[in-house]
Amino acid sequence: MKAIVWSKEKCPMCVQAKTLLNSKNVEYEERIVGVDWTKEQLLEQVPNARSVPQIFIDGELIGGYVELRNYLN
Repeated sequence: MKAIVWSKEKCPMCVQAKTLLNSKNVEYEERIVGVDWTKEQLLEQVPNARSVPQIFIDGELIGGYVELRNYLN
């Protein structure tokens, strides 16, 4: 299982998502919007994104932190 986490700096839900992925030993790539990635790049992947995190697992959009928690449990 491989995840991509679109996040922003100082985002509490992003921190929770990454903590959950770490606790489940899920490898992830973090894409920080505004640092290494642009908002436009995020919207190319998730056209309706209104918030972060936006999380993909094995290429499938899971959603945000709550959806990730439900998916992993």
